[in-house]
Amino acid sequence: MTQTLTTRNRLVLHKISPELYDAMMSLSTAAARDIDPALGELIKIRASQLNRCAFCLDMHTRDARTHGVSEQKLDVLAAWTEAGELFDDRERAALALTEAVTRLGEHGVPDAVYDAAAQVFSDRELGQVIAMAVTINAWNRINVAVHTPVPRRR
Repeated sequence: MTQTLTTRNRLVLHKISPELYDAMMSLSTAAARDIDPALGELIKIRASQLNRCAFCLDMHTRDARTHGVSEQKLDVLAAWTEAGELFDDRERAALALTEAVTRLGEHGVPDAVYDAAAQVFSDRELGQVIAMAVTINAWNRINVAVHTPVPRRR
């Protein structure tokens, strides 16, 4: 049996629990420290694609453009593994790690994925990439759970 999702809003987190919202914003800020903003947006978009978070996809694709991510990269991000050299080594490692963290499953993050990321990121950067993937996954789950609407643009 297929369930139909409602599109009505459920609650607005920052109104009912401002301390939780503030904590999430602090975590987002901390996770983004020392990561190139364009790379950070690719991480956020890829996790949001996997989690089907329309609100975050709308926000972070706009932010990615602001940080200089090309339209071509945004167009093929969902199939980045098939995009050849369009994504550099750091982007590919971050995207693979983001997918592994997002799809965690019972076997965790594969050693090969972690090791590939550890080869192109410093320990600090690697921690930041992991934290960013964890943080956007938390935001995705909140926004999907409460049906945060995508703002209409004129």
